[in-house]
Parts: sequence; structure tokens; C-alpha cells
Amino acid sequence: MTHFAFTPGSVAVVTGGAAGIGLAAAKRFAQLGLRVCIADLGEDHLMRAAQEIGSLAVRGGNDVMAVETDVSRAEDLRRLEAAVRDRFGGTDILMNNAGIQPGSAMFGAAANWERVLDVNLWGVIRGTQTFVPGMIARGRPGLVINTGSKQGITTPPGDPAYNVSKAGLKAFTEALQHELRNTPGCQIRAHLLIPGFVFTALTAKGRIGKPAAAWTPEQTVDFMLERLGANDFYILCPDNDVPRSLDERRILWAAGDIVENRPALSRWHPDYKQAFEAYIQKDD
Repeated sequence: MTHFAFTPGSVAVVTGGAAGIGLAAAKRFAQLGLRVCIADLGEDHLMRAAQEIGSLAVRGGNDVMAVETDVSRAEDLRRLEAAVRDRFGGTDILMNNAGIQPGSAMFGAAANWERVLDVNLWGVIRGTQTFVPGMIARGRPGLVINTGSKQGITTPPGDPAYNVSKAGLKAFTEALQHELRNTPGCQIRAHLLIPGFVFTALTAKGRIGKPAAAWTPEQTVDFMLERLGANDFYILCPDNDVPRSLDERRILWAAGDIVENRPALSRWHPDYKQAFEAYIQKDD
């Protein structure tokens, strides 16, 4: 079942929309009859993506626009919102999808941490604050879809800046949905997209062919649309290697670190290795 916000003629804005999950989402939105704006960096990159989307849109290129945008810059986001309003009249669906993962170390360069947080967390906060008041004022059904990560829930070691950004994004999206559902007359709903292993430029890490374990961006977006239709807030995506049941075990174990007063990140602690493996394998 398609979510009621996906009405032909509605307007969707997708940040990070020129590649990966963002581009796949923009294409699906265009196929559903929406008018679409993609925001990303790199003019040539954007124009190629806009042409691909336009080839699928109901009215071709008339239903597509592309705006070069750095989501870490508040002025860029204000310019983006104004451009969409001028061209299409406003926004109904906002997909805060832009993200980076250059890698990080706990005591690494501060500039690296700041860039990751500026894009992955502040980009979503500022994007939401820039677009959503106008979306509410339109009085139409709408969606805010924020692209999170399982790394923001189980926070595995190895990339602390990214984990912090996505953990903050989870908390922000939960607070946003609470705010929206308690706003009188508001028809906007927020959702947290939690992809599995998806083969994109962000995750390729030098690989050319898609690993067997990974989903494609298109599979991820199709699953997202299905779960939006079911009104899931947490859109927890599987992949070809990790089913939902395994994700659930990992998430519950992570929460159990607090409840059972285990060491931080006990899943990766040598004293808890056997206990974790037994927990994952035990029958329900």
C-alpha cells in the first residue's frame, strides 16, 4: 500500500539526491507522479541525475529540478527551500538523506569530526527547521524521512564520528515525530530510515561490483516505500546477509549493556564474546 502522502503532483525534496539511496528514492518518487527536487554537490553530477529522473517523471523535466546545496550551510538550505517554493509552490516530502563517512578516529583531527557532524546531523536539523514549518503551514499530508544508520543504534567501534552523528540523528527524529504528532492540525509525519548493507559510492570502498551480501539502493527504497505504507516509524532494512531477526538481537544486546551494567560495547569485549554468540544463536 502506498503512503497517502505520495499523491501525484506533490513535491519531494531529496538531499544527497544525485547518487545512491537518494537518487533511487528520487526516481521512485518521480515514477509515482511527484514533482522532485534533488540537492547535492557538483553541478555536472546533479545535471546527470536530473536527466535520469526526468526520463521517468510523468511530465518529464518539467517535474524535476536540481539545486547545488551544501547541507552543512544554513544559507544553502534556505536558498534551496525558497527555490522549491518558487518553482513548485512548496514541499510535501522532505528526505534528509545527504551524508558522508570519510572515517574517523577518537583522537583524530577536529576538522574531520566537525565536517561529519555538520553534514550528517546538523544538515538534518537545519534542513528540518528550514522546511518543516512551511510544510505544516501548507496543511497537506507530508513526510520527513531521515536516513539514519544501524551504526547509530549499536555504535560499533571503528568510526566514532559517524556513530555519534547517526545516534544523534535517531534521537532527533524521535523527538521530531513526537513534536509533529502533538502539533494541532499537523499532517506531517517523521520516519527514520535505517538501511542495511547497501552498495553505494559511500560503502563501495574501492569495490567495483556489488557484494553478494549487499542490497541495491533500489531494493532499499522499495522496502522503504512498503514500510511507509505500513506507517512504520523505524524502517529497519535487512540485506542479503543480515535478516531482521539478527538485527533485533544485536539491538537488544546493545540496550542490555545498560540494563545489565555490562562494559561499554560488550559485544566486542573479549570477556563477553562467548555470551554474545550464545545469545545470538539461542532460540526465541
